[in-house]
Amino acid sequence: MAIHREGVHHRSKSSYAYAYDEETVHVRLRTMRGDVAECTLLHGDKFDWPDSATRTRMERIGRDERFDYWQVSVRPPRRRLCYAFHLSDGDESLWVTEWGFESKPLSELPTAGERRPLHYFEYPFLHPTDVHDPPEWVSDAVFYQIFPERFANGDPERSPESVEEWGGEPTLDNFFGGDLQGIIDNLDYLEDLGVSALYLTPIFESRSNHKYNTTDYTSVDPHFGDEETLRQLTEQAHDRGIRVMLDAVFNHCGREFEPFQDVVENGRESEYADWFHVHEFPIEFEPRPNYDTFGFEAYMPKLNTENPEVKEYLLDVAAYWVDEIGIDGWRLDVADEVDHAFWRELREEVKAIDPDVYILGEIWHDSRAWLRGDQFDAVMNYPFSYAVIDFLIERDLDAGEFADKATRFLGRYPEQVNEVLFNLLGSHDTPRLLYRCDGDERLLRLAFLLLFTYRGTPCLYYGDEVGMTGGDDPDCRRPMVWDEAEQNTALREFVQRLIVLRDDHRPLRRGRIRFDRERTTSDLLVYRRADGDETVGIAINRGDDQAVVEPTDEQWETLLRTDADSGGVDAVDGRIVVPPRGGVVWR
Repeated sequence: MAIHREGVHHRSKSSYAYAYDEETVHVRLRTMRGDVAECTLLHGDKFDWPDSATRTRMERIGRDERFDYWQVSVRPPRRRLCYAFHLSDGDESLWVTEWGFESKPLSELPTAGERRPLHYFEYPFLHPTDVHDPPEWVSDAVFYQIFPERFANGDPERSPESVEEWGGEPTLDNFFGGDLQGIIDNLDYLEDLGVSALYLTPIFESRSNHKYNTTDYTSVDPHFGDEETLRQLTEQAHDRGIRVMLDAVFNHCGREFEPFQDVVENGRESEYADWFHVHEFPIEFEPRPNYDTFGFEAYMPKLNTENPEVKEYLLDVAAYWVDEIGIDGWRLDVADEVDHAFWRELREEVKAIDPDVYILGEIWHDSRAWLRGDQFDAVMNYPFSYAVIDFLIERDLDAGEFADKATRFLGRYPEQVNEVLFNLLGSHDTPRLLYRCDGDERLLRLAFLLLFTYRGTPCLYYGDEVGMTGGDDPDCRRPMVWDEAEQNTALREFVQRLIVLRDDHRPLRRGRIRFDRERTTSDLLVYRRADGDETVGIAINRGDDQAVVEPTDEQWETLLRTDADSGGVDAVDGRIVVPPRGGVVWR
């Protein structure tokens, strides 16, 4: 059987060869699925060749429907690395270098002069500044997303005049009076739930209930509170070990933003004319705006972040709230429509104040261009969200296809990025998870189980833990249900157990994920997370009949079952029983 050359892929200085830390380089290779039995990396220092040459076997870390993915960690001598791959399928032997494919023995491969391997791949020098180093705390965090206007009304005196009774039907424009004091008043609830980080959608001055059309980036919206209220929220959250991440809307502003209003009034003569992307003057709003916007929303004019004055204004805003209030992160709205140079400068500004600030981009697709260590720490992991929905709810993917897709997604990014990807199954922009599940709590629990045992950092959307439902925006933004008689308290307790499980078992926070393809069937997904001496297994059964899993070890213990409330059976004849539309975690 021949090794298919067209399936082999590697690129140096990319997610296929990157600095993991100041001493370690991860090297990856892709081959056609099932083609290669053994993959070895020949590596060393190009200036000390062949004396420094070493062979290290690579590990197959995953596969999808077409390819196998291999990886190895190496510590380059004197931080210089050159390398080549040796592939074998048992019958054929093949060398892979930067110049292509070679079948000759190593001793016959050409070199520059007598010693230096000219045509090998290189990671020329491992600079500490090249290491993508996300904040350590994010790997261990559990986020909770809050839409402030709908979470709790803690200071009714701040409510808009048009405020409606709590619990009413949300519309695009109505208000219920949620504010920052309401979040402060419920920090005990959040601490008891077990969350360790809050993500607040925009809180700065704006006329809308969602605040994504900012009027003033330097002021907290008066209906939410003021700067002192935000400081109290951050300090009291920190006292409970809870971090606070705010939403930065730097792609666009609101129509009432003073510089834009000046352009509306003075046209081309405005000193702010170049703050925006205006196609022609005067400004026109209908039928479509004659200036760039978010989508075609006339009330959200796009900012020109290449303009030095705009850049200075926004960078000062980003730095101010970190420096003065001590927030722990920025979630960057519509991040893929802002120029890369702006994000590089924002990272430098913010990280100079606090290297532990989490910089999270809202990008819904492949984000490799933003995750090279010079812009974002991570992105919102919507590919994971939709793969889970397609597998568990829509059933467009079977378990094996989900594993293939997840493996391919994880291969896009360095390991340290995968550790802090922002995993979510619902937000203010999507239907609620229970709504997607058509009210089926068993599927909801199964989705939560996958969220909390998957690679990355999980985020709950407010109220999902008590069974709130709702369709597309604005229905997904209903006021939080606080009456326990209307809450699904058993579901909340289940979510608490998931959070405790993740906190208690490091593999669920830091371990790599390995899909067990031998035990995975159409409806049953089996995978494991391993870190050090501990391995945790997870089985997720979307089917209507129970399934059984043969443990890989003779000794094991159940850590969690989705049907524990109804007294599910752990095992039969030494095999793990996975309930219908349910899951089991064991070690």
